[in-house]
Order: sequence, then C-alpha cells, then structure tokens
Amino acid sequence: MPVLISREGAVLGRRGRLFSLSLFAFVAAFTGSIVLLLAFDAGYIKGGAGMSVLLSREIRAATWLSLWTTTLSAALSVLFAVPMGYALSRYRFPGRMFVDTIVDLPIVFPPLVLGLSLLVFFRTPPGLWIEEHVMEFVYHRSGIVLAQFLTCASFAIRACKTSFDDIDRREEDVALTLGCTPYRAFRMVAVPNARNGIVAGAALAWAKAFGVFGPLMVFVGAVRMRTEALPTTIYLETSIGHIETALAVSLLMIAIATLALLVIRRGGYRGLW
Repeated sequence: MPVLISREGAVLGRRGRLFSLSLFAFVAAFTGSIVLLLAFDAGYIKGGAGMSVLLSREIRAATWLSLWTTTLSAALSVLFAVPMGYALSRYRFPGRMFVDTIVDLPIVFPPLVLGLSLLVFFRTPPGLWIEEHVMEFVYHRSGIVLAQFLTCASFAIRACKTSFDDIDRREEDVALTLGCTPYRAFRMVAVPNARNGIVAGAALAWAKAFGVFGPLMVFVGAVRMRTEALPTTIYLETSIGHIETALAVSLLMIAIATLALLVIRRGGYRGLW
C-alpha cells in the first residue's frame, strides 16, 4: 500500500490510510462517471459532425453570441454582487431576511419560470414603456443578457456575501478610527480582502450564464444568426434529429467552460476552490 501523506504533511497510519482510501473511492466514482460520460459522447461523434460544428457559420455566430453575452452578464452580476453582498453582510435593516430570501429565489426555482415571468412583464404597461422608450428586450440580444443576468446574479451575490462574512471586521474598524470614510474603508480594506470571493462569484456567474437555456427559449427565442446561443443550438439540432451535431456543440461548450475555469485557477486565484 502506498504511503499517504495528509495536507499538513503527517504520514498516515493504517486506519488513516483506510479512511483516506475510502474518501478517494468517492472521488474516483464521481469524477470517473463524468469522464466516462464525456468519453462516450466523444466516441459517438463521427469526424464529419465535429468538423461541421467548427466550420458552420451559424454555430460560430452562436458561439460568439454566447461568449460576449455571458461575459457581459457576469460583469453586471459582479457590479451588483459586491455592494449587495457587502450590505447584506455588514448592515441590519428592516426586511433584511426577506431580501436575503429573494436573492436566493433564482437559485431554487426553475429557470423556465424566469423566462416566462420576463415575457409577461414586458407585456404589461411598464414593460411596454421600457420596450418603446428605453431598450427592446423581447426576442432581442439584449434580452439574452437580461435573462442570463437574472439567472446568475444570485450566485455572485451569495459568493460575495460569504466572502465579506469571513473577513475580520476589525481592520475596517481600525480604518474608520484612522479617518477613513465608510466608502474608503469598503474600497481599500473590505474589497481587497474579499478579492478571491469576488472572483469566485464572477466565475460562478459566468459558468451559470453560459449554460442558460430555458429563459432564452421563452424570452428571446432561437432565431439563427440573431438570438441563437449555444444552449439553444443544442436544442435546435436535437429537435431535427442531428444528435451528433448536438453532442459536438455540447462538447464545445464543455471545452470552453473548462478552459475558462483553468484560466481562472492558473491566473493567480488558486485559493478560490
């Protein structure tokens, strides 16, 4: 049996090795099942289907649309998540528990409900006014960003709040006693200390937004070269029986998401997970 060493550097005894091996059995079972599924998916695809995905003008357009809308949605999520996470972490106010619950609602209810709710809202007088005087969302690319943002922002907010909760408030108190305003203490002390949590929230928001499907189908549709994102491409290809093409697009999405996570991990934020 190989010598196992804990993270703290201690050599594990017989019972410790058995316990560690039992833990690794769960690790192997879960990771192995994911790798096995991906391997079977890749094996099902013939070379022609893979090349058609890479060469298709429609799928390249859907890829580009997914990338820029997801990135914009994640950026908007962080823009809201940092001040909201800080407020929920540091302040006690009437209705705080209600707000905290509302923040988590998009996490627990079906994404399809969000798309339907957006569609209904933009058929009401306030929604119609926004469509006529501010910006069009229904069946437009801006609607993709809105649906992705409302789906993924909760993950960023929750990650930022947890990060601010874990920070020792005494540093901010010291900054305030030294003459800093609350805003400067927030900007110069709290935000830098919560940097890893903020980046983790951004990564979670990006990953969640990248795979959004239900709200997009209901709210913006799947018009090729206009509102078709990669998740809706998978649905369209499956609906016409192009299973290999749908699998190829799925693997393309997985590759892009994996690359994004690796970049974040290797970019100086190894302590995020």
